[in-house]
Amino acid sequence: MKNQFHTAFVFILIAIFTTSALSAAGTDTRNEETFLLWPEAAPGALGDADQDKPSITVFLAPEDKAVGTCVIVCPGGGYHSLMMGYEGEEMARWLNSIGVTGIVLKYRLARHGYHHPAWLQDAQRAISFVRAKAKQWNIDPGKIGIAGFSAGGHLSSTTAVHYKNRSYKPKDDIDKLSCRPDFVILVYPGITVAKWSEKLKDNLVGPDGDASLLEYLSTDRHVTAETAPTFLVHGSNDAMVGPEHSIAFYLACLKAGVPAELHIYQDGPHGFGMGQTQNTGAVKEHGQAIASWPKRCEDWMKELGLLDKKAL
Repeated sequence: MKNQFHTAFVFILIAIFTTSALSAAGTDTRNEETFLLWPEAAPGALGDADQDKPSITVFLAPEDKAVGTCVIVCPGGGYHSLMMGYEGEEMARWLNSIGVTGIVLKYRLARHGYHHPAWLQDAQRAISFVRAKAKQWNIDPGKIGIAGFSAGGHLSSTTAVHYKNRSYKPKDDIDKLSCRPDFVILVYPGITVAKWSEKLKDNLVGPDGDASLLEYLSTDRHVTAETAPTFLVHGSNDAMVGPEHSIAFYLACLKAGVPAELHIYQDGPHGFGMGQTQNTGAVKEHGQAIASWPKRCEDWMKELGLLDKKAL
């Protein structure tokens, strides 16, 4: 009996240590859960594999910090891949640290045969889905934002300006809820499609896509007074998606009277994520100034009242 007690005690200590270590390392997944956006096939699904099933992974804000605000995060990857780590989960974890629920969107991709509007369908459904779950997840249905990096930034901006035109036939009661984001965060987004490479254009609309779609998807041309408040951040030395993309969207917001804030850093090449840059497949630190953008974003959210803690 004594040996059994000793063994059980050791296992308890190991469990406690392991949980603490995982939490300290940022890998505690107790607040993490994944949901398919459609219980059956997504609109226009090309198959039944994982790649054909868009989903969201929900990182609930800690109960003692939660302010009722939520951000749906769209990772980048040129509509070919998804940078789920440094442009997805890392942002969700940072949002948790300021009391915001982060939700990472896994949308469909060109590499699997999809083009516009597949990922817009996924993003619109995600916003409505979160509104349907708002009470359950302790989220204010009027404080649901969308954020995106690179192509994910383009997707976020498309969702922001074309929310009145749902890109698929409604399937259930979830689709009766608004798919308009209440605020928008764009990180080195591709905005003006005419300035994209031919490869990226092919990913977006397909090699035989309707050329008129390029104008429709150049989102700076479709900002109106009803577009949600927007925060933008870019690097001057972004050789892949130049800062003129963010500038164009910012100027469109000013013209339409939309509250907007733009930060352009002198040193911020494409792919810096939450203040880092992608370099030959590895994510490495890149200067100190660019690492301040999450704090600037937090300040902006405070000014909008998005971090005010209220009973729901």
